[in-house]
Amino acid sequence: MEVRRITINIAGRNYPLNVPAAEEETLRKVGKQIEAMIKDFEQNFDVRDKQDALAMCALKLGTNAEVSVITSEKNIHASNERLMQINQLLEELEK
Repeated sequence: MEVRRITINIAGRNYPLNVPAAEEETLRKVGKQIEAMIKDFEQNFDVRDKQDALAMCALKLGTNAEVSVITSEKNIHASNERLMQINQLLEELEK
C-alpha cells in the first residue's frame, strides 16, 4: 500500500499527514469542506475565534454523522421488515 505525505491546512494551521494514496483525495476534500464551514461560521454567526469555529464544525460534523447512522439503521430495519413480508408471501405461495 502506497503511503503519501500530504499537508492539510485547517484554520490557518498546516497539518502534515501520512495517508494511504487511496485516501488522499478524500482527506483533501474534507479539509476544504472544514475550511468552508469555518468561513461560514465566521461570516454568518459572528465567530471570531478559530477554536470556537472548529468546535462548531466538530458539532455539525458529529451531528451529521449521527443522523446518517440513525437513517441507515432505520433504512436497514425497514428493508428487513419488507424482506420478511416478501418471504412470508413466498412461503404462502409455496403451500
